[in-house]
Amino acid sequence: MLVHLALKILVAWQTAAGDERGQTLAEYGLIVSVIAVAITTLAVIAFRGSIIGAFDGASNCIKAGTAGASTC
Repeated sequence: MLVHLALKILVAWQTAAGDERGQTLAEYGLIVSVIAVAITTLAVIAFRGSIIGAFDGASNCIKAGTAGASTC
C-alpha cells in the first residue's frame, strides 16, 4: 500500500515536471526495493527458529559469563 502511494506520488511529480527522463530508473528502483523487502521478510520468517536460538544461546553465554567455554 505504501509503495503504491509512493509510486503515485512519483508519477504525479514526474508528470507535473514535464520531464520523463529517469522515470524508468525510479520505477526500477522502487521495484527492486520492494523485492528486497519481500526477500528479507521471507528470510526472517523462514529462519525465525534459528535466529531465536542464536540469540538465546548468546544471551545464555553472556548471563553465565562463560564466553571462553567451548559451548559458547
